[in-house]
Amino acid sequence: MTHLWLRAETRPNEERVGLTPEGAKSLIDKGFTLTVEEGSQRAIPIDGYRDAGATIVPEASWPDAPEDAIIFGLKELPEEDTPLRHRHILFGHAYKGQPAGQRLLKRFKAGGGTLYDLEYLTDPDGRRVAAFGYWAGYAGAAVSLMCWAAQKQGGIAGPVSTYASSDALRADLSARLDACGSDRPNAIVIGALGRVGTGASDLCTAMGVDVTRWDMAETASGGPFPEILQHDLFLNCILARPGTPVFVPADALTADRKLSVIGDIACDPDSDFSPIKVYDRTTSWADPALRVCDDPVLDVTAIDNLPSLLPAESSDDFAGQLLPHLSTLDRLDQGVWARAKDLFEDHIGKVTA
Repeated sequence: MTHLWLRAETRPNEERVGLTPEGAKSLIDKGFTLTVEEGSQRAIPIDGYRDAGATIVPEASWPDAPEDAIIFGLKELPEEDTPLRHRHILFGHAYKGQPAGQRLLKRFKAGGGTLYDLEYLTDPDGRRVAAFGYWAGYAGAAVSLMCWAAQKQGGIAGPVSTYASSDALRADLSARLDACGSDRPNAIVIGALGRVGTGASDLCTAMGVDVTRWDMAETASGGPFPEILQHDLFLNCILARPGTPVFVPADALTADRKLSVIGDIACDPDSDFSPIKVYDRTTSWADPALRVCDDPVLDVTAIDNLPSLLPAESSDDFAGQLLPHLSTLDRLDQGVWARAKDLFEDHIGKVTA
């Protein structure tokens, strides 16, 4: 019998969850055993999982889960050096040379466990089967506009927090933009045809922001791309990988530019393939904007769990995409799970103690 263990998220400001109570009932009806940890910050109340028939256990009890349990969470595990003996489903951020990812892989190697990375659950054509991309783009564009509004009022963006709905987010953002007393900015979105870019473009359109939409055809030349510097906002919505062009080189800081806010929604600054060379670290909910130049002003926002600004809507969307694949966890040697394990084994084989 397949045993899925839904762990609580421990990262601050992480209220999302990858399985809804409706999905939980579906898996239980299929014959799965489901254990759900209590979560102090989960957007969806625990009662729904209890009513669905799940066993409820204390938060952070997964290390003592039975050996055959598959541990399912979204964001990173607590930063420890303890070996990982279970099979885990999560966003590992471990396959592009990231330092934290390498430490995670060493823990799996030490414990003999397996990582099924959510980022690499793909169909036979290599397309991800479930992603938070749309809401990442939506929220990332919103935070970028908050940064721009703060600049217009002579400051830098303050802390951000969750919203009960996208309606509430738009109402707050509209008030901030109106308070600037100036015309709306314009923006350029790269990766506009993808999930992330679509979300970013939709939010901009809803806010009355004129959007230039670029995708692979417009960036095929490999650069340079001076057009980016002639927009108020640049929203990067593509994942960094080998061969990704540089969109904002280091010398953009001193170039003649209109650009004053970069929203690196893909957010991979410590990757060698990052297309934005004017910053080197993520930003946070407490400090969403990193000022990289004072004259003229240029802020970068790069929050790596953006969909959590809208935890209920983003969780419901993602969980709906993933559920058909969770229902096949009783066949781990096939489909998305087999492909994810093959990738893990390829990378774990390169890990040195």
